[in-house]
Amino acid sequence: MRVFGYTQAGARFVGAVSGDSVTPLGTVEDFYRSGGTSKPTAAPLRLADLEPAPFVPETSRIFCVGINYKEHAVEAKEVGGIDEPKVPMIFGRWASTLVTDGTPVPVPANEGLDWEVELAAVIKDEVWAATEETALDHVLGYTAFNDLSARRKQSETLQFTLGKNADRSGPIGPVLVTADEIADPFNLRVTTRVNGETMQDSNTGLLIHGLAKIIAYITDTVTLRPGDVIATGTPGGVGMSFNPPRLLGPGDVVEVEVESIGTIRTPIVSRADLT
Repeated sequence: MRVFGYTQAGARFVGAVSGDSVTPLGTVEDFYRSGGTSKPTAAPLRLADLEPAPFVPETSRIFCVGINYKEHAVEAKEVGGIDEPKVPMIFGRWASTLVTDGTPVPVPANEGLDWEVELAAVIKDEVWAATEETALDHVLGYTAFNDLSARRKQSETLQFTLGKNADRSGPIGPVLVTADEIADPFNLRVTTRVNGETMQDSNTGLLIHGLAKIIAYITDTVTLRPGDVIATGTPGGVGMSFNPPRLLGPGDVVEVEVESIGTIRTPIVSRADLT
């Protein structure tokens, strides 16, 4: 099933996408309360008529994994002096940063945004103390994520929080594909294009720490909840690795794509251009 998020009358809903139509599955809260097994609640709607919204609850936590591909670890060492993590490097994002395909993203003052294509997993039920053998049983599905990063803020201190939570800096989607429809989530091509030029091109099979290990590592400390998101990290080819760095500015368009899931297109704008 390919799950699409949308809003109606100020509330967030999800539906199953088929071609140009979306079959409503109820509110986001009901969908995750059922573990993603909701049944149709109304007649199909035209996809083009819907106002997109993230397909996770507004209370979701986004757990991001830093430096989780070998080639990006080399970049991080060369640019920031950061060693390859021996365990998953977890940092958090706020759900308020999540936006959908096509949403304009403003560049913060005195900044340039960097691109980061990632495979993300969405949790389907409450998880505490998962083992690596059972961890993937708790994944509802997979999606694409662009961990747009305000690099100046990120690099000024040891804490990533501000640099990873700029306004609208978490494009996610365009759909959530349930796990039963992804034959092998750890053999998917991931790419980034900026103004049509390929910047990142890798495969999820090259993750340093696999998703099962990440879930087990998180849940010996924090209970994961339905709708929480885990972004598994980005490969090499980020803008900061170029000499000189190549960062996104107003007028640029960045596209991240995960095989079998889809593409998120994000126009970059100045703050003054937001309406």
